[in-house]
Amino acid sequence: MVASLRVGVLGGSFDPVHAGHLHAARAAQSAFDLDRVVFVPAARAPHKPGGPIASALERATMLELALGRERGWLVSTLELEREGPSYTIDTLRALRAELGLGDEDELFLILGGDNLAGLPEWRAASEILELAQPIVVVRAGDESEVLAAVRERWGERVAARIERGLVRAPIVAVSASDLRAALARGEDPGQALPPPVLEYIRSRGIYRAPSR
Repeated sequence: MVASLRVGVLGGSFDPVHAGHLHAARAAQSAFDLDRVVFVPAARAPHKPGGPIASALERATMLELALGRERGWLVSTLELEREGPSYTIDTLRALRAELGLGDEDELFLILGGDNLAGLPEWRAASEILELAQPIVVVRAGDESEVLAAVRERWGERVAARIERGLVRAPIVAVSASDLRAALARGEDPGQALPPPVLEYIRSRGIYRAPSR
């Protein structure tokens, strides 16, 4: 009998990938014993105005550099290769085929607590919750507020499913927009960026303020 795989999916613009993303992935992988964590950079997130600053190739490269030798971590560029906005439901449907997963293998969708509030507005949100068990990384002590909001919006059944996926962990508060602004000013982002990613950003002048 072949053992089933447990695969976590973490999507986002990753513009750039930072310590907050990596922390959420590690917390989810540890709590749910995930065999793989797949990072899926979005071509254009439907809930964000405008688009990424770094190119698709640059964001995919930064992810590859950030993931390094982490066990079971990989990058999927399927959203970058697909035209139009990046919808999570389309990605979950396509990932099984791309990764060669069987019916016995499990998908988990990794979210931050701040993403959960907008989840009801995502395309085919109810189907997303059927295709993948959500893993929601929240700051310890915030879980009651998160669950109360879910219960009020979606009812007890969905709240129970969300509760099964709660991971209580210290939150690494990093804002991609604040990071980009700091990099544009030439400031050192400290531990917010993995060193290979920072080196790549500086070598290519990504996020550099335009010359006057």
